[in-house]
Amino acid sequence: MSTSVHHATSPSPTEPHILDNAAWAALTGPHAHLAERTGRAARYPTDVSPFAALEDPADPRAWDDLAALVGPGTVTPVTAFQAVPEGWEVEQAGEGVQLVDTALYAEPAPEAVRLGPADVPEILDLIALTQPGPFLPRTIALGTYLGIRDHGQLIALAGERLRPPGWTEISAVCTHPDHRGRGLATRLVRAVAAGIRERGDIPFLHAAASNTDAIRLYESIGFTLRRRTRFALVRAPGRRPEEKA
Repeated sequence: MSTSVHHATSPSPTEPHILDNAAWAALTGPHAHLAERTGRAARYPTDVSPFAALEDPADPRAWDDLAALVGPGTVTPVTAFQAVPEGWEVEQAGEGVQLVDTALYAEPAPEAVRLGPADVPEILDLIALTQPGPFLPRTIALGTYLGIRDHGQLIALAGERLRPPGWTEISAVCTHPDHRGRGLATRLVRAVAAGIRERGDIPFLHAAASNTDAIRLYESIGFTLRRRTRFALVRAPGRRPEEKA
């Protein structure tokens, strides 16, 4: 199944775009207060987000710093790299797309409620049911999360994840299977985007390249494909202490 896309270009084709390494830009920018960092590598606390990032994924020293940060034998998600150095292993890899807001109509959703720490158990249940991507016990610390309830039950969700300077990622977009087809996800995306724009940021998001239905939806409401991405689970060299004989 093919998806029609229109490319959004960088301001200068000769310079790297901040979204090319969005996790690093977030961890060394607006999310620096959450970052665990060793030299040229950084990650979120493991109960906030699984993602780690490298200042320059082509620099072997950054990978050495990442190995020191996560520990021997640890598996961690990494993006924005072409290949892993000797000693590292790619456990799992996938292709994705990055889309940016170019024509989104953003507006608040009166029926949406802001979610907080007390709502996390319900959020985790909805995430487990719909599988939009990783959500952990303290992921809600990354930004604003909005939900829609039906007779008290949380049935739809969307929120903020990565925050590179000037940009904010919309993530965890999901709707309970029994309530799909009502436009709930679209209303929440527009509402989250409205809050992002209020502080002067531009919304963007990621999707699996195979999720053509989601890509078509995002394009239809004003997002434009900026680039294709690669994400992977990589294992650091060595063994965890408990694995040693």
